[in-house]
Amino acid sequence: MGLLENKFNDNVIVTSVDSVFNWARQSSLWPMSFGLACCAIEMMCTGASRYDLERFGAGVFRPSPRQADLMIVAGTVTYKMASRLKQLYDLMPEPRWVMAMGSCAIGGGPYYKHGYSVVKGVDLYIPVDIYIPGCPPHPETLLAGLLELQEKVRQDRILRKKIST
Repeated sequence: MGLLENKFNDNVIVTSVDSVFNWARQSSLWPMSFGLACCAIEMMCTGASRYDLERFGAGVFRPSPRQADLMIVAGTVTYKMASRLKQLYDLMPEPRWVMAMGSCAIGGGPYYKHGYSVVKGVDLYIPVDIYIPGCPPHPETLLAGLLELQEKVRQDRILRKKIST
């Protein structure tokens, strides 16, 4: 018999701050689309009625980086566009996450060897949390990446403990 047993009504839940905040964050990711090529078509398909991205809490794509906490980089990024990508990333509020969607965003894709104007991976400019492979990836793959990101958000620590040395 515990010290707090039978002290509260049946509708009281005892949990941690991390659990509550992470549950809210993972259930309402607000993506900002950064669709640049054919991967963006698959990303739009994922948001449509057949795959219904909204049931995972991430269905409404935000037009502004200040309203978003998830950037989905979908497609080929050129060196000219990379500075704008970094600028948009910097405008997003913390905490923020990035998904690199497709082989072009991950590593340059088919343009890797001879594409002089193509970035050889967006992770050279901004930190990437989830990589979604494919050329272009199927909507199911994007959904799997979103579920993986939600698990990563769920494991996050809000209140960092300082370890004194």
